[in-house]
Amino acid sequence: MSAPRVLVTGASVAGPAAAFWLARAGYDVTVLERATELRQGGQNVDVRASGREVLARMGLEDAVRSRSTGEVGTRFVDGDGEVVSEFPVHHGGDGDGPTAELEILRGALSRLLVDACPPTVEWRFGDEVVALTQDDRAVHVELAGGRRESYDLMVVAEGVGSRTRSLVLGDEPEERPLGMYVAYGTVDRTAEDDDWWRVLVAPGSRQVSLRPDDVGTTRAMLTFLDDTASLEGLDAHEVRAALRDRFADLGWEVPRILDGLDATDDLYVDHLRQVRCPTWHRGRVCLLGDAAWSVTPIGGGGTSLAITGAYVLAAFLSQADDGGHAEALDRYERWMRPLVEDAQDLPPGVPRIAAPHSRAGVRVLRWATRLAALPPVREVAARLTSGPETERPLPDLA
Repeated sequence: MSAPRVLVTGASVAGPAAAFWLARAGYDVTVLERATELRQGGQNVDVRASGREVLARMGLEDAVRSRSTGEVGTRFVDGDGEVVSEFPVHHGGDGDGPTAELEILRGALSRLLVDACPPTVEWRFGDEVVALTQDDRAVHVELAGGRRESYDLMVVAEGVGSRTRSLVLGDEPEERPLGMYVAYGTVDRTAEDDDWWRVLVAPGSRQVSLRPDDVGTTRAMLTFLDDTASLEGLDAHEVRAALRDRFADLGWEVPRILDGLDATDDLYVDHLRQVRCPTWHRGRVCLLGDAAWSVTPIGGGGTSLAITGAYVLAAFLSQADDGGHAEALDRYERWMRPLVEDAQDLPPGVPRIAAPHSRAGVRVLRWATRLAALPPVREVAARLTSGPETERPLPDLA
């Protein structure tokens, strides 16, 4: 009997992780990615808790560590760049802190996961699903390139704005805006840059940060509160001008960052929103990662949840009898839901409490970071950033 065929859409993190484990579970795997090639860029992501355990089972923990960004911790700074408080990498214990032991660029992690997949996995770039139907026997898809194909199962492992998700669930999923923009980009490294993640909290509900990478550049990030999604529909030139208008009055490294974002070709801007779906599967199609449950960088743990979810999905499918995919998908969702809901359950006032509007509010927040940086408090705070943890053991891959 031939192996069951599965189509995975998306080749960032969740997709390649799913391809790895589904191939291990005996599936004939095809991965479809809308981009014309694997995206190599991106900002820092971390792998914690259950995601780290899955990496170890993949034999990739050392490989991820070898591509570490080199970040040694997080420092909050004032408008002159003077250190307000610092949180070194937390080695061992019950949590990582703001900077995890396993920090890696998203593109580097994606490449490691792709390269770890067996050669039987088929990779297709520059195409996407534009229509699908399903029956008791298969999922039937139509691709933008014109091909029509059928699979036993389909895994939608795309981003927060997944188009394929709407083909499966229509308008049932809720996209919950958090009222915050984040802009990422790569800028030239200078002699002033070090291996700390440096964060400036500024009046006007703004944050600016610089983070090291392992390729000789620096990753910059600008965030600001905005309930109106004012950058939507703007072209790249207009977005850059809007960012400059909003941040031009700040000192420290901000002028250099704005100049760098004007020049970079990898500027990415997102109005953060969570995705909440009433179900993560319908028939022979299931959702994984941000397409199912975007937690945003504010909730944290998105990468770890994607890696964990990929393994849990494959494990329950591997345990199913022939034709038992429905029960396996139910078990996958029941196992993952508590982790996701915990990550999406933001503390009261977040994200606004982390981006105060007034100067007085900024002073209070800086005082709070000094308190949190005290060793006894830091140990407790580290547990709060430990990632998607559960006392339940991971299911076994049959």
